[in-house]
Amino acid sequence: MAWNEPGNNNNKDPWGNRGGKNQGPPDLDEIYKDTMKKIRKSFGGGNGGNSNNQGGGFSSTGLILVLVIFLLVWIYLGANTIREAERGVVLRFGQFHSIIEPGLQWQPAFIDKVYPVNVESVESLTSNGVMLTRDENVVMVEIEVQYRIENPRDFLFSVTEPVYSLRQATDSALRYVVGHSTMDDVLTKGREQVRQQTWENIENTIEKYNTGLQVVDVNFLAVRPPEEVKPAFDDAIAAQEDENRYIQEAQAYARAREPEARGKVRRIQEEAEAYKQQVILKARGEVVRFEKLLPQYETAPEVTRKRLYLETMESVYSKTSKIVVDTEGNGNMIYLPLDKILERQNGTEQKKNTENTDSGRYTPPVNVSNDQSRQSGSLRDSGRYTGGR
Repeated sequence: MAWNEPGNNNNKDPWGNRGGKNQGPPDLDEIYKDTMKKIRKSFGGGNGGNSNNQGGGFSSTGLILVLVIFLLVWIYLGANTIREAERGVVLRFGQFHSIIEPGLQWQPAFIDKVYPVNVESVESLTSNGVMLTRDENVVMVEIEVQYRIENPRDFLFSVTEPVYSLRQATDSALRYVVGHSTMDDVLTKGREQVRQQTWENIENTIEKYNTGLQVVDVNFLAVRPPEEVKPAFDDAIAAQEDENRYIQEAQAYARAREPEARGKVRRIQEEAEAYKQQVILKARGEVVRFEKLLPQYETAPEVTRKRLYLETMESVYSKTSKIVVDTEGNGNMIYLPLDKILERQNGTEQKKNTENTDSGRYTPPVNVSNDQSRQSGSLRDSGRYTGGR
C-alpha cells in the first residue's frame, strides 16, 4: 500500500516527516553534520551527543593510523618486478636517473617512474623494392634485418621512433649498395659481399643517430631479375651451382687418391730399400766366400782352379737346352731337346696370356698338335746329327 493512498493512516512520508508537516527532502547541511559527527566518533574526537558541536578534531591515534595506511600504500606502489630479459629505465621527476637490473626492485612512488625494456628479444623488419644496379639493370630485392635493443636509454629518449629510423636506414643502405654493384654480383657471385656492405652501412647510420639498437643479422629473402630475363639468369645460377659441385667432386677425388698415391710411394721406397739391403748383403756374402776360397787356392791352385771351372760349366750347361758331345772319330754331335724347347715355349705363352688377362687383353694360346708332339718325340729318340770335323 502506498504511503499516500486513501485510507492509509500512516502519514509518514519517505523523508521521515509525519502529519504532512515539512513535506520536502532532508537538508544537506544536516546530512553533512551527521556524517562529520560519525567520523569524529570513529577517531575519538568531538561530542557525538550535541548536534551543534562542530569543534574538536582528529585524535593523535587516528592521525597515526592514516599515516601508516598511506605509508603502506606508498611502499606497495613503489615495488617493481623486472624480468630476466628486461632492464628498467628509471626517471626521477621526469629526468633520467638510472638503469636497474632484473629482479624485485623498489623505487619511491610518485617520485620515480620505471619503464621496463626487453633487451634480449630479437625482432625483425623487411625492406624491398625495385632498384637500379651500376650496369643499368633492374633487380627486385627483398631483405630482412634482425635487431635487438642494446641501449634502453637511447632507445626510449634519443630518437622519437627508433624502429622507423632503422627501417629508413635499411632502405637507404640497400639502395646505395645495390646501386654501386653489378647485376651479376647481386644475383650470383657477389651476394655475400653485398650483404656485408649493407650490414656495415646500416650499423654506421644508426650509430650516428644513437637509436640504441643493434643489428644482429641481415639476410636476403629474395633477389630476382625482371620476369623478361628470369629464365636466362636461372640458367646462369644453375651453371654456377654445377661448377661448384664439380669443383667439390674433384676435390673429394683428389683427397681420396692422395692417400693411395702416398701409400704406393711408401711401398716403392720400402722395396728399393729392401733391394738395396739385398744387394749389399749379397756382395758381402761374395766377399766372404772369396775370402774363404783364397787360402784353398793358395794351398792347391791347380786343383782349385779346375774345381771352379767345373762348377762354372755345370752352372752354365744346366741352363742351356743344347748338349755338345765329343765323340771319337765322328766329330761333334749336337743334340736338340725339342720337348724341353716346346715346354719352355708353352710356359712363356701361358705367362704372356696371364699378363694379358690381368691387364684386360686376351691372346689365344699356341696349341701344339699331336703330329708335332709325335715328331718331337721321334726327333728326341733318333737325335739330330750335324757336320763332322
